[in-house]
Amino acid sequence: MKKIYLFIIAIVLLIPENMVFAQAGGDFFMKAQIRPRFEFNHGAKLPLREDDKPIAFISNRARLTLGYDNGFLSMGLSGQDISLWGQKPQVDDAPNFTLNEAWAKLTQNNWFLQLGRQALSYDDGRILGSPDWHQASRWHDALKMGFDNKEHRLHLVLAYNQMPKSPRQGTFYEFGGQPYKLMQTAHYLYNNNKNFTGSLLFMNLGFQAGTEAEPSINNMQTAGTNLIYNIGNLNLVGSFYYQMGKSAAGLDLSALMGNFKGEYKFTPTFSAALGADYLSGDDKTSEKFNAFNPIYGTNHKYYGTMDYFYASPFGDYGLLDFYGSLVFKPANKFTIDLAAHSFFAQQPVYVNGEEKKGLGTEIDLTVTYPILSYITLQGGYSMMFGTDAFFQIKGGDKNRIQNWMFISLNVNPTILKSKF
Repeated sequence: MKKIYLFIIAIVLLIPENMVFAQAGGDFFMKAQIRPRFEFNHGAKLPLREDDKPIAFISNRARLTLGYDNGFLSMGLSGQDISLWGQKPQVDDAPNFTLNEAWAKLTQNNWFLQLGRQALSYDDGRILGSPDWHQASRWHDALKMGFDNKEHRLHLVLAYNQMPKSPRQGTFYEFGGQPYKLMQTAHYLYNNNKNFTGSLLFMNLGFQAGTEAEPSINNMQTAGTNLIYNIGNLNLVGSFYYQMGKSAAGLDLSALMGNFKGEYKFTPTFSAALGADYLSGDDKTSEKFNAFNPIYGTNHKYYGTMDYFYASPFGDYGLLDFYGSLVFKPANKFTIDLAAHSFFAQQPVYVNGEEKKGLGTEIDLTVTYPILSYITLQGGYSMMFGTDAFFQIKGGDKNRIQNWMFISLNVNPTILKSKF
């Protein structure tokens, strides 16, 4: 930690005196967001059992965001209230308003330092992303610093988490806040070629272990690359990650994740894609734990919108996901996205003593219509056709229909903009 403090002090000392006191010429904005979403859940995340009943509810995000930028100093402050309609009493004095962003950023000659509560998202968000689908989204309390220009980007992210403590308790981090105690992440992006983009990611997560009397840290490392290549109307994307070190539970790790996607744009209004995702499961014959953990990825975006895999528990079987999608844009940014997933367990599932891997097929339909630039209407419908192995893993009744639908209205205007 001493090195971090010395780095911050050095940055401050290098700031020109006239810039320290200059605040003129800044831009200020205020945005508001109201996002109610109706959902009819007939087996999403957790398949319905024989006597289970479907649920219907409306969740809501109410968010207010403030931003300031004068070229050298930029700041972001965002607060939100997340709830279900009817969840709160009419007279409510509970402290429900939460800051999801509160950061300050200093920028000079492409170098920057950003400190505070902030979203972290790199590459396609499979490892570290900001899941906007979730009403609360996700944030980290961290220091981010690095170099940015049009051709290269190098970021270093450092985090240290703690709960309120007395001097007698030391720095043992009790579960209940962020899932990790320590985090160090390095990310490099190469973007000096109009057809090719490549990046490297290394992340170390330190999980609190032991006791207050004898604390220890379990460190888990994830390293990998993300590659994008464009050939005319064909877009190719692939990534590979390896996980090592120790899990939060202290198990020795050796796990793999890989994915590949090819997308072709036939016309300005029609495109199609095929892809596959591989996440290793735990091989019971191995001395190490082999189930890959996508950590803080945007799982809803990749493994089916019914959130059966990684967005909700399903054991340590791992996953193979072969998928295809068709995207239509018939008029005025109106978008119809139809996707199909064929799921397999990477490790065998035993059903009545018989080894199986096929989990089933999920169909996802999403329709998006921007009413105005700041008002978007979106709806979707999904259905899962699960196998015996799927219901062995997730539970539920294979004779019941498992489906889900949603309708969301996102109102997100900029209500104030000022330059001074």
